[in-house]
Amino acid sequence: MRGQGTKFGRKKEEAIAALLTQQNVDEAAKTIGIAPNTLLNWLKLPEFDAAYREARRLAFRQSVARLQQASSAAVSTLPKVMVDPSTPASTKVRAADSVLDHAAKAIEIEDIEARVSELEQAAEAQKRQ
Repeated sequence: MRGQGTKFGRKKEEAIAALLTQQNVDEAAKTIGIAPNTLLNWLKLPEFDAAYREARRLAFRQSVARLQQASSAAVSTLPKVMVDPSTPASTKVRAADSVLDHAAKAIEIEDIEARVSELEQAAEAQKRQ
């Protein structure tokens, strides 16, 4: 979002914050004291749309970071569920399937990263020639 002294304006910054926290456009507009049609018109402005998309990206990145922080607990939970004698068989199967699925994806990602690295190194070597 923009700082003071720009054309963007404090009200539009408030609108973006409201759009991120409210259920819909009507509630966001009401929160900041403007008409819903005004907010809908602002959403059509390229500068407002770009700032709103950037704010959503930042909010999403923060959510992903929180998920990453919780991943350690999730990884600890799955094996416990699989070996707990009181866990229903269907839940054990789902936990085991989840572990295998994520392990396979991790291997695929490692393979792709290795291939990309090799391609980058080959491209760099090609540039030097």
